[in-house]
Amino acid sequence: MKMKRGFQIVSKYDGQGLHLPYRTTKQAAGYDFESAVDFTVPSIWKLDFLKVLWAIRHEQTIAPADADRAKRILKPFLVPTGIKSYMQDDEVLILANRSSNPLKRGLVIPNGIGVIDADYYNNESNEGEIFIQVLNFGLTDAVIKKGERIGQGLFLNYLAADNDVTPKQERQGGFGSSGQ
Repeated sequence: MKMKRGFQIVSKYDGQGLHLPYRTTKQAAGYDFESAVDFTVPSIWKLDFLKVLWAIRHEQTIAPADADRAKRILKPFLVPTGIKSYMQDDEVLILANRSSNPLKRGLVIPNGIGVIDADYYNNESNEGEIFIQVLNFGLTDAVIKKGERIGQGLFLNYLAADNDVTPKQERQGGFGSSGQ
């Protein structure tokens, strides 16, 4: 019997005590993802973020070094899960924040959701490992311990448009590889 959808541990994490994503309650739609490692997400506030905001607010010219610093401050951190996911061709795994992350830790997913396509599974670059993107708007660094829940995933079917032209390109890499 061909398996339809599910999760596997990425080979580099074999034997490291990771848990496959799981639903916490009977009617939970999302599968909870845990961090594969201890991970610290620095607070944006300790990285001169206020200085950059002040300059923008007062319409002052931002020095190139400050602009570069702002980009680094607002670059999301990728928390490894050690998990990959397989699914049907017309399905997608949507990653969403846990409701407790912004409240308790100041962590947000900067793009709102993550999209894991079916062809991301077992790609050559990273075996399809799923990462949870986060920014820390909290006042202090957020310390995530290995095994702590950091996001949730929902399997969904998607529909193509009537006039859809099926792309001929095959996935050539891992995270962010389908283009800009």
